[in-house]
Amino acid sequence: MNTNSPINQFEIKRSMIKTDKSLRALPTRRQFIKTAALAGGALVAPLIVPGTAPEGTVMFDQLESWTQRPEEGIKYFSGTASYRKSITLDAAILKKNRHVVLDLGAVSHLAEVFVNDQPLGVLWNAPFRVDITDAAKAGVNTVEVRVTNVWKNRLIGDAKLPEAERTTWTAYPFYKNEPDAPLMESGLLGPVRLLSAESVSISCN
Repeated sequence: MNTNSPINQFEIKRSMIKTDKSLRALPTRRQFIKTAALAGGALVAPLIVPGTAPEGTVMFDQLESWTQRPEEGIKYFSGTASYRKSITLDAAILKKNRHVVLDLGAVSHLAEVFVNDQPLGVLWNAPFRVDITDAAKAGVNTVEVRVTNVWKNRLIGDAKLPEAERTTWTAYPFYKNEPDAPLMESGLLGPVRLLSAESVSISCN
């Protein structure tokens, strides 16, 4: 990712709020969006069970479902993998009354976010967004997104293997007769954006 990508400006000229007295149209402040896709960063797929995923770091040129990867260890991976990327923020975007929000786009299925090693919570449904203002700083910031998917893909992958080579076990062999069952999209799918907006006090008299 090019962390020096230009900031694209857009302006919401009017927004409507409802008060007890009337429906008023009030101007809002200008907002700024900076695209900050984490693609091109590192995907570290932890080797939770030997043989289920590649050890070390795998580079993703673009955000995509793990099921689209050619490596079977990623394609059928079930567990937690970590996306890491360094992004640069201008001091102006962190000035008083401004908030910076990390929008992950689409995620399958859970995401835990860290900025500069500070945990910012677990996201489990859309919109997958978290306010990173307090953890961010002017200059280079390290963003880590740990994504966890469900067990289905590993079960399907194991159904293709001899029993002695499988890494999962269930009381009922769900995909014994369905080795070509459809996989579930998994991973950080994006698009990932940094959203910056200014807090504005509005008096409705």
